[in-house]
Amino acid sequence: MVPQWRKSSYSGGSGGECVEVAAMPDHLLIRDSKDPDGPHLGVTIAAARDLISRVRGQ
Repeated sequence: MVPQWRKSSYSGGSGGECVEVAAMPDHLLIRDSKDPDGPHLGVTIAAARDLISRVRGQ
């Protein structure tokens, strides 16, 4: 399966510090939008939900 990368709708589009994500069947991929050919981080869906919850402060 080829990842379909998405950038946040909150991104200003000015080339700042953004990340992109790609949903896979059992995990989420995260990468630096400025370095699309560089490394990426893979986390489980549960870990991604926990991270988002913690970032939102819930």
